[in-house]
Amino acid sequence: MTHTAETGEATGTKDKDYNLIWYVEACLSNALRMETYIQDAERANDTEVAELFRKAQADSRKGAELGKRLLKARLGG
Repeated sequence: MTHTAETGEATGTKDKDYNLIWYVEACLSNALRMETYIQDAERANDTEVAELFRKAQADSRKGAELGKRLLKARLGG
């Protein structure tokens, strides 16, 4: 099977920019998912698990913010 690397021809976006856009979206999506998990843990009175998910959510938010800054710099915003 031959694998052809996508270099931006199909999407119109360079791989590095596309990958950064994907990363930001994934971080933001994960932050939203963690909110649901935090609420589930709180309903079960499991503060230890809720705290784990809060930390994961904070890390996801941080990753999204860093990614957005890089995108802004690279895409001329």
